[in-house]
Amino acid sequence: MPWIMWVILPLAGLTLGWTIRWLYARFQLTASEQRAERIKQDAIKEADAKKKEILLEAKEQVIRDRNQQERETRERRGELQRYEKRVLQKEEAVDKKTAQIEKTEQTLADMEQSLQARSGALEKEEERYRAELERISGLTVDEAKALIIRDMENEARHDAQGLINKIEQEANLSAEKKARDVLIAAIQRLATDVTGEVTVATVTLPNDEMKGRIIGREGRNIRTLETLTGVDIIIDDTPEAVVISCFDPVRREIAKIALERLITDGRIHPARIEEIVTKVTKDISQKIFEEGEKVLFDLGIHNINQEAIRALGRLYFRTSYGQNVLSHSKEVAVIAGILAAEIGANRELAKRGALLHDIGKGIESDSDLNHAEIGMDMARKMGEDPRIINAVGSHHNDIEPSCIESVLVQIADAISAARPGARRETLDNYVKRLENLENIATGFTGVEKAFAIQAGRELRIIVNNEAVNDEQSRDLAKQIAKKIENDLRYPGRIRVTIIRETRITEYAR
Repeated sequence: MPWIMWVILPLAGLTLGWTIRWLYARFQLTASEQRAERIKQDAIKEADAKKKEILLEAKEQVIRDRNQQERETRERRGELQRYEKRVLQKEEAVDKKTAQIEKTEQTLADMEQSLQARSGALEKEEERYRAELERISGLTVDEAKALIIRDMENEARHDAQGLINKIEQEANLSAEKKARDVLIAAIQRLATDVTGEVTVATVTLPNDEMKGRIIGREGRNIRTLETLTGVDIIIDDTPEAVVISCFDPVRREIAKIALERLITDGRIHPARIEEIVTKVTKDISQKIFEEGEKVLFDLGIHNINQEAIRALGRLYFRTSYGQNVLSHSKEVAVIAGILAAEIGANRELAKRGALLHDIGKGIESDSDLNHAEIGMDMARKMGEDPRIINAVGSHHNDIEPSCIESVLVQIADAISAARPGARRETLDNYVKRLENLENIATGFTGVEKAFAIQAGRELRIIVNNEAVNDEQSRDLAKQIAKKIENDLRYPGRIRVTIIRETRITEYAR
């Protein structure tokens, strides 16, 4: 019996295990099928929803396209209607104009017939009057014409002689006035203001102590600089500035640049001065040649020798009444070329003559000839065309112009010099700058008086002590200085000084 139990119990356990495993597998298969079914149903639902969404979007797109098409159709229809309306209006206007033209033509035809009829009648009357005049005067038509012509000739000669006598009398009366005008013009051109404009350059210093370093021990630095550059250096009471004076603009420019480099470098002694001046002289010489080549390139003019190019380049440093001579020459060349092209003259010849018309101002010469005569000699040595030589010499009527190009150079020269802004008056600019400084100051509240002094380098302002206190004075000075910086253009610095004082007066009786 016990061994039967040992046999039965394992078999029963094994059977029970297989049964449990089969039941578990069956249960698992059923759950997977259910999950697969659920996934399938969800996919079907999602597909239906997606299909509905796609159909809805397609319907909406169709509606939008249909609305867009209808809107475009309406717009095109409206545009066609507007175009048709404009066409109809134009047709009506054309019909009206045609009717008006036909009416005008008919009126003109009627007038022409009337005029022809009147003309025929007048001719008949004229013939009758002529025959009657011949009968009364006893002269033929030719004899009467000769008599009238002789009378008119005598009358014209009498009037011409009277006019000549009147002109001579006016010339005698105005001769003295014209002579005074010529002398005044000559004196004005050599006046101090104009001379200062073309012979003086100003160099700004960082501080007044630099003046002593420029002078050097026993004046050796300033003497060296003046000897090497050939200029006069004026050191006066002008704050933070020195003046360079010389008639030669190139030497003046060399001295100015050399002095500015020495001030920047800080090493000011004779050896350094000589080194800087030599280097600046080479730089200026190169700049002169480059400026001459540049203006020739801009104007498209060729075949000019190097000496003439340097003479043109030196004009870069010359001014005439504030107008740069090289820019003036280039401007005259452009204007002369335009004028020549307009009237059918030789454009290249006019441009070349106009560019060279003031070349005599850039030639280093000790001759007492004027710049037109010196320029003629230069053009002749260069082998220029005789018409160009004549244009150079006749641009101030020193000689008579011999060709149309010479006259064009005269006209272009006058246009360039006379246009607004080409030339300036130094005194007027100076006074205007001082007035602008004072006007800026008086435009602030509390300012009673303003005075521009030290050649416009200092502005002294008197304020009302009751309206402006000490703190407000400081702010006012800053505001005025800021407005001057924004509104004006000026060299160096301008000192703004606010003066505020309280005066109390009492009398003892």
